[in-house]
Amino acid sequence: MDKSVVLAVGDSLRLGLLKGSIVYAGMPSDSVYSIVQTKTRGYRGFAWNLFLPSTTSELTIGGVRIYVENATPDAITLRIG
Repeated sequence: MDKSVVLAVGDSLRLGLLKGSIVYAGMPSDSVYSIVQTKTRGYRGFAWNLFLPSTTSELTIGGVRIYVENATPDAITLRIG
């Protein structure tokens, strides 16, 4: 899928049918941004915050490689691929 996606705080992006979604949760400090990973199983949902140093530019969530191009307190630009 190798394209850039901009998520504002609270916006979500589905990673795949069984891989769940991510939600941008902003920057709790100047040096940390937060991405929430969510999954559902039946009627139950699970979510957890991933607090990442602002220097982190590459991560894998649910087996999906994500490249962080830019993170601000209001939005994050990701490239999925």
